[in-house]
Amino acid sequence: MNNKATKVKGRFAPSPTGRMHLGNVFSALLSWLSARAQGGTWLLRMEDIDPQRSRREFAELIMDDLEWLGLAWDEGPRVGGEYGPYVQSARGDIYGDCLRRLQEGGMVYPCYCTRADIMATQAPHESDGRVVYKGTCRNLPPGARSGAAALRMKVPGAGHGVVSFTDGHYGPQEVDLTTQCGDFIVRRRDGAWAYQLAVVVDDALMGVTEVVRGRDLLLSSPQQIYLARQLGFEPPRFTHLPLLCNAAGQRLSKRDRSMDMGVLRTRYTANELIGRLAHMAGLQPEPAPVTPQQLVDSFRWNLVPRDDVIMAV
Repeated sequence: MNNKATKVKGRFAPSPTGRMHLGNVFSALLSWLSARAQGGTWLLRMEDIDPQRSRREFAELIMDDLEWLGLAWDEGPRVGGEYGPYVQSARGDIYGDCLRRLQEGGMVYPCYCTRADIMATQAPHESDGRVVYKGTCRNLPPGARSGAAALRMKVPGAGHGVVSFTDGHYGPQEVDLTTQCGDFIVRRRDGAWAYQLAVVVDDALMGVTEVVRGRDLLLSSPQQIYLARQLGFEPPRFTHLPLLCNAAGQRLSKRDRSMDMGVLRTRYTANELIGRLAHMAGLQPEPAPVTPQQLVDSFRWNLVPRDDVIMAV
């Protein structure tokens, strides 16, 4: 493991748009273990920037479930800390300051395209189903369009937008932002803050050094690294996890109600559930009950599988 003297700060940043499911808990557990095994701290942040879907009651349930599981946090809601507030809906002024810095540097422009407009430019084979914005509005003259607009971050031109980094679990990664991502949104058309801007600013200003999350967010990492650097921030280290999948091979979502914490807490004790997740993560040979603390000393990333995991609960 890393030197215990290293000041590691991990984080778990769920969106309070529903009850946590088993995949969320899997990410939380491995993020917590990684930070604790390095002698670090662990932060909890509520990413409630979606005003239509986020609910305070879901945030309370998430915190109750983490406490029930034994995954205590050192900073965040309920415990406080010097880098709060730890809910994104209360951090709009902070995001606004960072957005102005990008605007003053000519890095941001208004985009009037709808999703249908963008999808119309995609050939069936492009970007493996991902939508890559082609820069339609990038060079519009001032006043050429009116109405509500999203704000997009410019990425470098062809050949200059390659971002390389080493993932803590999947190794060296190289992504060309121009061809694989395109200019990305930092503020939505409805005025809500976009995920990419909020998460970059929060991780930097809260001192997060390590981000552990599902591999479905792997492509977000180069965008966040690029944006962090444009704002003068040092990006955290990224480590991505295999996804938990149902019997049909589909990754878990909040629609899988049989795997949400409301159901799971009626079927298992906290230690039974942690034990099953530890077994799926390769951290113990059998799904025997265990506490998170009992896993810390033996935690190793090389034990965790790289292929997605079919659930065994």
